[in-house]
Amino acid sequence: MNKLKLRQQLEQFFIEDIGERDVTSDLIFGEQEQGEIVFLAKEDGIFCGKDVICTGFRLLNDQIAIDMNVNDGDAFQKGDRLAVARGPVSDLLKGERVVLNLVQRMSGIATMTRKAVEILGDSKTRIADTRKTTPGLRMLEKYAVRTGGGFNHRFGLYDGVMIKDNHISFAGSITSAIQKVRKSLGHMVKIEVEIETKEQLLEAIEARADVIMFDNRKPEEIKEWISLVPEGIITEASGGINLENLADYKNTGVDVISLGFLTHTIKSLDISVRMNIL
Repeated sequence: MNKLKLRQQLEQFFIEDIGERDVTSDLIFGEQEQGEIVFLAKEDGIFCGKDVICTGFRLLNDQIAIDMNVNDGDAFQKGDRLAVARGPVSDLLKGERVVLNLVQRMSGIATMTRKAVEILGDSKTRIADTRKTTPGLRMLEKYAVRTGGGFNHRFGLYDGVMIKDNHISFAGSITSAIQKVRKSLGHMVKIEVEIETKEQLLEAIEARADVIMFDNRKPEEIKEWISLVPEGIITEASGGINLENLADYKNTGVDVISLGFLTHTIKSLDISVRMNIL
């Protein structure tokens, strides 16, 4: 994860929340009053957010001490003490909510991703995310997917070509769309094409797509069509796949399964904080 970008984002999140000052904490507590915030797990899960805790609190006061009892990717159980931050009470309270919100969400994504990887149970097929992330939180959410054992799809519109149905409609055909892209595309960027029919699959192969996505296709269709794909073309399945039917895609031969729900419909993990005056 880009630590410079994380620091910049956390600064903006704190500015949004604190504004001019934390009138409650600043009026109740003096600068010399010390305390600790303990992060407690209220359910089982996979932890993600160590850098958020360490960077976040130290942005507010570089004298805050952090004790981490877990690392990113570690499994924990309900009741575990995940981390402790010690320092001026007013500074701890300023950072508590922003830091906790992010850690809860990132841990929820990491936990969901780990569950998906285990349900699929196929070492030959990668679980990946999509661009269905929360605006402003993409770096953190995609990091959480990696923490849970998944892989990242493209980060945005800028780092990979994905030719979808609307592009094909406006361009006239898959072949035309790929040809137009290749005229100006650098050699380091892959071209992915989304297909829904066998005819589109054959056209994408003929047009030399780098990645072919089977969109909303059943496992039986993928198993049948994938035998037509030459070696060297990456295959991906996406659309209509959830935890209930994910295991059906095991051994289809597809290289990647991309799951939007890893980031857009997850539940933040239940983690609480307990404040102690020292």
